[in-house]
Amino acid sequence: MRTDGLALSRQKMLDGDVPQTAIEVFSRFYRMLETGATGSIPESDIDGITDAPSLSDLQVTDDDARAALAVTAVIKLNGGLGTSMGLDRAKSLLRVRDDATFLDVIARQVLAVRKDSGARLPLVLMNSFRTRDDTLAALAAYPDLPVDGVPLDFLQNREPKLRADDLTPVEWPQDPSLEWCPPGHGDFYTALYASGALRSLLDAGFRYAMVSNSDNLGATPDARLAGWFAATGAPFAAEVVRRTPADRKGGQLVVRKADGRTILRETAQTLPDDLATAMDPAIHAFVTTNNLWLDLQALDAELERTGGVLELPLIRNEKTVDPTDKTSTPVVQIESAMGAAIEVFEGAAVVEVDRSRFLPVKTTNDLLVLRSDVYRPTDDYRLVASGPAPFVDLDKRFYALVDDFDRRIPVAPSLVEAASLRVEGDWSLGRGVVVVGEAVLHDAGSPSQVPDGARVGPSGVAAPAG
Repeated sequence: MRTDGLALSRQKMLDGDVPQTAIEVFSRFYRMLETGATGSIPESDIDGITDAPSLSDLQVTDDDARAALAVTAVIKLNGGLGTSMGLDRAKSLLRVRDDATFLDVIARQVLAVRKDSGARLPLVLMNSFRTRDDTLAALAAYPDLPVDGVPLDFLQNREPKLRADDLTPVEWPQDPSLEWCPPGHGDFYTALYASGALRSLLDAGFRYAMVSNSDNLGATPDARLAGWFAATGAPFAAEVVRRTPADRKGGQLVVRKADGRTILRETAQTLPDDLATAMDPAIHAFVTTNNLWLDLQALDAELERTGGVLELPLIRNEKTVDPTDKTSTPVVQIESAMGAAIEVFEGAAVVEVDRSRFLPVKTTNDLLVLRSDVYRPTDDYRLVASGPAPFVDLDKRFYALVDDFDRRIPVAPSLVEAASLRVEGDWSLGRGVVVVGEAVLHDAGSPSQVPDGARVGPSGVAAPAG
């Protein structure tokens, strides 16, 4: 292993106009990586959390809720491209309901809460260098969205991908942009601080922030949650939900045996032999939503104390320099998780929320459910479920990419009567298709069609009546 890997990486970041604070954060993680740290958290070192206070049981007065919301900002992580779904621009620009994108729904949710509550409620996006231009162009359709003194966005940092064999910055002349990667959503704190956005929010009179992913339309601004968080006096809080069979990935809060501290374990930090236990609801009853609440004054004080280098745990992510070419150079990406800050802040809180606040879209399976009649939009642009969401499992060979998915399922079927839907093989769905019970479409060995108005159930396709 070359000894100048860190020096080369720092110089590459300087030449790439990466802020000095982000370079120091990267350097801290690099030194951990050099010692062999992987960030893995073995099951033997932790205890699961099986109980948490529920928001439904907490008492919050209307006055307290209104007062807290008045000094709350909404921050959305919007740096993802959705490359695993075949997208090449901001994932939030994907159509999700009728002709509305994630970003449309988010903007309308914020404007509706403002109108109802009278709160200023700024919306601030953490964009990446690949999502910024398209995102800001799309938001121009909402001229009332910006709030005086508060930026509409700030930029996520970037860092070099490292060769797996010697931890030097990888070179990829075919596409130099692939030499860089985002540092994971734990970079949120560094980017918020280094960009000046944190100071702008504080100077504009905002005390709290609700932070969530832009692909989770359930994470709407909530006055009751704001009131609860303000009343706790906690510097940090995480929303969690009860685990379901659909939660095949996602972080979990656990208790570290060594010191009794509540910490976050992401899927990437889970050892392969521990995966089955990690998904056992009897041991790990909750998954994190990545909906977080921050006391901006407490965050500012901690970042000032550390010079902007929040002491988050490392996540070592092994990939190839070109994610679409598994034969390209193996690389290591240094990452961290936003929710891992729970172990940094003394007195951090956890609250169980209703499943309606956790509607992430990570695959086309999730997208199909969200586009279906399982959810209906309210006047304030929240998505309300008509009942339990069915489990959907579409054949990855034909549906993993959005373009392939849209071509085969241009109109979402009715899923309100479905418990599950498994699609094996290459099926296209017509209009007015109704899915019932534990439905399955078996691989017919060639492209197949579900006709308009047909029903799909446990026995496959039933022809439409008449």
